[in-house]
Amino acid sequence: MPAKSSTIVTALTVAAVVAVGVLGYQAAASAPDHLTPVRSDGRPTAPKDPQDGRGKKTEPAAPAVPAASGTGKRVVYALGDKRVWLVGEKGEALRTFTVAPSAVSPKPGAYKVTSRSVSITGSDGVPVEHVVRFAAVGGVTIGFSAAVDGSRPGTGATPGTGAAKKTGGVRESRDDGKAMWDFAVNGTKVVVVA
Repeated sequence: MPAKSSTIVTALTVAAVVAVGVLGYQAAASAPDHLTPVRSDGRPTAPKDPQDGRGKKTEPAAPAVPAASGTGKRVVYALGDKRVWLVGEKGEALRTFTVAPSAVSPKPGAYKVTSRSVSITGSDGVPVEHVVRFAAVGGVTIGFSAAVDGSRPGTGATPGTGAAKKTGGVRESRDDGKAMWDFAVNGTKVVVVA
C-alpha cells in the first residue's frame, strides 16, 4: 500500500507543477512588454528618447510653461496653443491641458480670478460646472468651464456658435475643469499669452 500512495502523491505533484507552469506561461504571454510610467495626473510620461527602444514612436513630452508668463503660482492660458498650465509656487507645471477657446478672447496680460460658480447655464445655453471667471471684454465675461455633458467644440455644444451671441466660456474637459476649480481660487493670478 505505501508504494501506491507515493505514486499518487508524485503524480499529483507533477500535475500541480505542470499547471503552475502553464498558468505562468499564459500570464507572461498576456503581459505588456514594458510598463509606461505615469504622471500624478494619470497621463503617461514620455521617455527622454523619442523611440521607446523597440522602434515605436512614443507620446511627446508636454510643452513647457511659456517663459514670459511670470513667476509664482498662476494659471497660464496660451491663446495660440489653446493650452492651459496650472503652475505651482516654484514655477513647476502641476498640470497642462488643451482647451476650446471662447468666441471672445482676452488680450494678453495678467488677470486675477474674480468669481467662481459650481454650476450654471453658460451663455450658449449649455449647463456648465466649475466656472472660474477672470476677465471681461466688451461686456462679455471670460472664464474657464466644463460642459456637464462633457461636450467640447466638434463633439456637441460649441461655445459661441448658433446664435450671434458672443460668449466667453473657455471649455475644458470635466477632469481638467475640476483640477482648475481646485487650483484657481478667487484672487489667483491668470496670465494670458499670445
